[in-house]
Amino acid sequence: MRVRTKAVWVGGLAVIAGLAMTACGQVATLQARKALKEAHILYQAQDYTRAAQKYELVVQAIDPANPNPDLAHGYFYLGNSYDNLYRPSRKGEATNDELLTKAVDNYKLASERDQDPKLKKLALQYLVASYGGDKLNDPGLAEPVLLKMIEMEPGDPANYFVLAKIYQDAGSYEEAEATLLKAKEAKPDDSSVYLQLASFYNNQGEFDKTIDALQQRATREPNNPEAHYTIASYYWDEAFRDFRLNDQQKRDYVSKGLTEVDQAIKIRPDYIEAITYKGLLLRLQANLEKDVTRQKQLLSEAEALQARAKELQKKKTEGIS
Repeated sequence: MRVRTKAVWVGGLAVIAGLAMTACGQVATLQARKALKEAHILYQAQDYTRAAQKYELVVQAIDPANPNPDLAHGYFYLGNSYDNLYRPSRKGEATNDELLTKAVDNYKLASERDQDPKLKKLALQYLVASYGGDKLNDPGLAEPVLLKMIEMEPGDPANYFVLAKIYQDAGSYEEAEATLLKAKEAKPDDSSVYLQLASFYNNQGEFDKTIDALQQRATREPNNPEAHYTIASYYWDEAFRDFRLNDQQKRDYVSKGLTEVDQAIKIRPDYIEAITYKGLLLRLQANLEKDVTRQKQLLSEAEALQARAKELQKKKTEGIS
């Protein structure tokens, strides 16, 4: 009988202890939520030092094995508070560098434990930025993060662009090109993928591939005047700046540029930028013209286009004001 009474008594103590622990956990959670609310107010006021102190209280109350969805937001905001306190101009100072280390650590935790897709994505974006030149300057660490982001959102070309830039800066041009081509495959209807490819090829001195990328965009957007105008601007730039070209090659580029800019103006007659570039192309054509009469005609047409562009710009400005 005494044994049974003792067992009941011990069992009762265990229940009481369990209830006490539950109560303590609830109190801790309530305190953490209060701290989170106060931290957000300080964060919005850009008082990042005091906000970080509050967010520290929040994350300390999180159970890593079962993080509270609301409290887990604290990881990102704690990291971002430290990030905002970091000063690139004081890079090398131990106290300042520690802020960036803390920012990175909390961005990682946010990407792992936060259940909000937007904050998880934001944490990864800020993590990549933390590895940038004005901060940790370690693009190698950014590569796996970007690959993870691409895996999470394979249809978002922005992540491919950042990764391609890292490869390009490192001199890994084949990997950069392959990454940009994957971006095109992932979202072929996005004009930005063709513009990124064109910029990449242009930087590599591959003008034919540059134009091909821009033409692919124009084919998908035949009624977009900006697509044709962009091609024309590249033709003008190449004909004007590449001194390795002979006169016949320059004439060919000018002619193709005029065809594209005329298409842009046909679609949008008041397209100021296109009208301006047509004038520039005609001036370049005049410089390549050996017939003086024809040269004067081209220059006269270019001047008329310049006057038209100025008048359109004036009307546009007056309309805004």
